[in-house]
Amino acid sequence: MKREEARKKAEALVAQMTLEEKASQLKYDAPAIRRLNVPAYNWWNEAIHGVARAGQATVFPQAIGLGATFDPELVGEVADVVSTEGRAKYHAYAEKEDRDIYKGLTFWAPNVNIFRDPRWGRGHETYGEDPYLTSRLGVAYVKGLQGDGETMKAAACAKHFAVHSGPEAIRHEFNAVVSKKDMHETYLPAFQALVEEAEVEAVMGAYNRTNGEPCCANRPLQKILREDWGFQGHFVSDCWAIKDFHEHHMVTASPMESAALAINTGCDLNCGNTYLHILNAYQHGLVTEETITEAAVRLFTTRYLLGLFDGSEYDHTPYTEVESKEHLALAEKAAEESFVLLKNNGILPLKKEALKTVGVIGPNADSRASLIGNYHGTASRYVTIQEGIQDYLGEDVRVLTSAGCALYKDKTENLAYAGDRLVEAKIVAENSDVVILCLGLDETLEGEEGDAGNSYASGDKIDLKLPQVQRDLMEAIAETGKPVVLCVLAGSDLDLGYAAEHFDAIVQMWYPGGQGGRAAARVLFGEVSPSGKLPITFYETLEELPEFEDYSMEGRTYRYMAGKAQYPFGYGLTYGKVSVTNAEIQDEKGEMLFRAEVENKGEMDTDDVVQVYVKCLDSDNAPKNPSLCGFARVHVKAGEKAAVEVPVGAQALTVVDQEGVRKVDGKQFAFYVGCSQPDAKSVELTGEKPVEILFTR
Repeated sequence: MKREEARKKAEALVAQMTLEEKASQLKYDAPAIRRLNVPAYNWWNEAIHGVARAGQATVFPQAIGLGATFDPELVGEVADVVSTEGRAKYHAYAEKEDRDIYKGLTFWAPNVNIFRDPRWGRGHETYGEDPYLTSRLGVAYVKGLQGDGETMKAAACAKHFAVHSGPEAIRHEFNAVVSKKDMHETYLPAFQALVEEAEVEAVMGAYNRTNGEPCCANRPLQKILREDWGFQGHFVSDCWAIKDFHEHHMVTASPMESAALAINTGCDLNCGNTYLHILNAYQHGLVTEETITEAAVRLFTTRYLLGLFDGSEYDHTPYTEVESKEHLALAEKAAEESFVLLKNNGILPLKKEALKTVGVIGPNADSRASLIGNYHGTASRYVTIQEGIQDYLGEDVRVLTSAGCALYKDKTENLAYAGDRLVEAKIVAENSDVVILCLGLDETLEGEEGDAGNSYASGDKIDLKLPQVQRDLMEAIAETGKPVVLCVLAGSDLDLGYAAEHFDAIVQMWYPGGQGGRAAARVLFGEVSPSGKLPITFYETLEELPEFEDYSMEGRTYRYMAGKAQYPFGYGLTYGKVSVTNAEIQDEKGEMLFRAEVENKGEMDTDDVVQVYVKCLDSDNAPKNPSLCGFARVHVKAGEKAAVEVPVGAQALTVVDQEGVRKVDGKQFAFYVGCSQPDAKSVELTGEKPVEILFTR
């Protein structure tokens, strides 16, 4: 169904409603209007890496892990599975008149905020720190979720519009001050791509203010969204964000004024209950009936697009699609592609036949929580890292285990002394041929304010260090002298300096989903080569970063940082040795095609990611460092060569000036084509330099 047709049907339906009925539909838990055969509908559903919070569903790697795949096709497949399972669950629930929260077809995903600071607890909900990568993966996710059928398969939502990335503790009163250049160069491009390319059905505002105005009632942002980009869908508030107008931002004096400000500025749907005051605002002359009508029409347009009144080709999606064998296999594949090999002195892949005993140690070794991140569904089976290794090795190799320590508390048993599992961990290590040490965080240590369990930072991190008990465990294991493979399960940058110095290999596994342990075993034992790339920078220290509350991009992320990274954006090793040996540009009226030849000089077949970075050499408005402008996955067999094509849009030849205008502002460009950034640290870590191509417009 086309939007014009859906809107006409929505207008006709809304025209039959009383003012009170229209107003009742503007809350996330919209009640039934029985005389018009309108069933109740709950707009609130979550799905950043699988259908969330509504019972059984396939749990995919957390979004930051999907970001590390650098694989839009895979991300689109994941989203397609999510909407299939969402449809199966919705129709099964609706048949039994269960219209509760988390059971609708309007998914508040993806989160395309920019992970600008490693302290932000919700950064793992995003695809990373780069606007281009985020836009490509975000577009793929929206298209996969919404489908290309006669009716919309599910409705996606771009959140949180637009300048939002912590701190969590003060998000309800915080004013993010951002320059026009940073706004249009960093914070807005992914949202623009989701609106203009993917036709995302919904956009959600953020809690904070941006340049003085609340994001859920921000006139400049609404102008950009609806007038400049032509957004036609509905706008929803973050949950209980509108009450922040009068309780924390102090831009209004009462709930009635807050409701009026929000709806008059284009917020159609209230996640919260402040819109209970809409009728009062109408009676006081603060809101017109036309404004209420327009919000209702936009919302019912979405419901018609989903086929919720006239039926949909997806109505008969069987419930057996939920967590099907094929969906679980895709979750495992996604986890395998997400793992980033940060260090390897040759110990990996482990050889099963050469081992008699493997020690699996650490608080995240047998932890389900470390598989799932936040905003997750419920898997019918969770394969932890420990279980995945045990299943893989079977009876052939003995597996010894120890938690070693709690995640962050100083003991695992309340009546014990501090460090009560350290000796056990050492004993396990001493009796093992190799140690697989599983450390990191989980959603209780990094996540959303009010959601994460670490009350001291409201879900944000105060530094880049692992909890002290885990650092003590690292030292204890290092002292045994046994070979160690460190597996890090976390959603953000952690200081891995000690591990890099003392351990044989480091694998960043993010929050790898319900099948994470199965994928981990296959990668650690060489059934498949790791091929993920970091979607964020791992910094040496926080000292090199501006204050957390400073939203300027100066000094932040790989595009503007001044020093060397501990591990750079775009970096990741494989079990092969892939390099770009030759590259050339085919320029067609601004749309460029990079043809590259890659060679695998290693001894194992592998995927890798060919990345193209650009630097405008004669414009003062260009970012400090080369920026990602294209990428493509390629599979290269050991000892062989392969050709790969990477399209790069004309936008790569533009810059954003201080007024926020994207324009042509230079003629000399340097392009870099390789399997990493062209920065010195990436070259040092990989031993490979990307091919440099000088280009004159």
